[in-house]
Amino acid sequence: MSPLITTSAELAAICERMAQHQFVTVDTEFLRETTYYPLLCVAQMATDDEAVVIDALAPGIDLAPFFQLMANEKVIKVFHAARQDIEIMWNMAKTIPHPIVDTQVAAMVLGYGDSISYDQLVQRITGDVLDKSNRFTDWTRRPLTDAQVTYALSDVTHLRSVYVKLAADLAKRDRASWVESEMGVLTSPETYRMDPERAWERLKTRVRKPKELAVLMEVAAWREREAQTRDVPRSRVLKDDIVGDVATQMPTTIERLGQLRSLPKGFERSRWGEQIVEAVNRGLERDPKTLPRFERSRPAQNGAAIVELLKVLLRMTSETHGVAAKVIATVDDLDRIAADDEADVPAMKGWRRELFGDKALALKHGKLALAIEKGRVVTTEKG
Repeated sequence: MSPLITTSAELAAICERMAQHQFVTVDTEFLRETTYYPLLCVAQMATDDEAVVIDALAPGIDLAPFFQLMANEKVIKVFHAARQDIEIMWNMAKTIPHPIVDTQVAAMVLGYGDSISYDQLVQRITGDVLDKSNRFTDWTRRPLTDAQVTYALSDVTHLRSVYVKLAADLAKRDRASWVESEMGVLTSPETYRMDPERAWERLKTRVRKPKELAVLMEVAAWREREAQTRDVPRSRVLKDDIVGDVATQMPTTIERLGQLRSLPKGFERSRWGEQIVEAVNRGLERDPKTLPRFERSRPAQNGAAIVELLKVLLRMTSETHGVAAKVIATVDDLDRIAADDEADVPAMKGWRRELFGDKALALKHGKLALAIEKGRVVTTEKG
């Protein structure tokens, strides 16, 4: 039988067979360069004895059996860097695969490095070098070439070996629960809901005044709704730096909007220019009491030095326990720990706190010291 699935009947049959297995590896090929919502072109799956490529653009194909398999609680779905794959399933069918294992997260927990790529992980575990020449081919063109099908299959067949190896190592080192705790964010619908009212949270623009925040929220929400309606990338509507510029300059008229250097010449005279000005004025009319509170926490005296010490402790912890530093704590985590003993950050919760968080507080308050012993950084408790 051909590994390329193009009919609803073939898909229903393969999903029924795969539902009898303990796990199925999954990957997708999609296009989103010109759209807001990713367009699923191909989905590939493999069990320990079978691998297929689903032509998601085949005329008349019903993908319902695929989504049902993704939701089957008896089958573990294995992905590498799962977020975009799951986002597609949520957008298309409001389905979140569960239970899942993300091998990128598992690899970080086992010390393979920060956000290791799939081909690097495959090479380190199996010794195989993947042919990635078809990664950026046009997956919307039909018919799919033999090379594309072979490429798609290799992504899920190698993933089987990767998963088996990582699962065994997680069990051996008693870290399976660490990965399970990380899957919560990936399997939460909140991760994939594109709520226009929360679009501002994704922007890195740092506003300093409540009025600027209010305008940022309104303009970002307008852009999100516009991108969704037109099904175009956010940047096609308005680039991030322009959204930030509008928030800080707060142009309340078309004339003032036209004075922004970041805005394309003549843009203010379009209907979108009028809508942006309307969004600015809505922001300025918002009750400041309805706005999120600014996080004004700053590191205490010598805070920068504390952060640098925490970075050394983090690297030492990462090397000692064979866990990627990035999955233990981020730089933002360290900044907030330096400023606040009760910082609400992942590094101060669960296994991360046991591994690093408690030591970070002890170091911060002088109860733990860093030293060099035989060329390596070590910690010593202080009385």
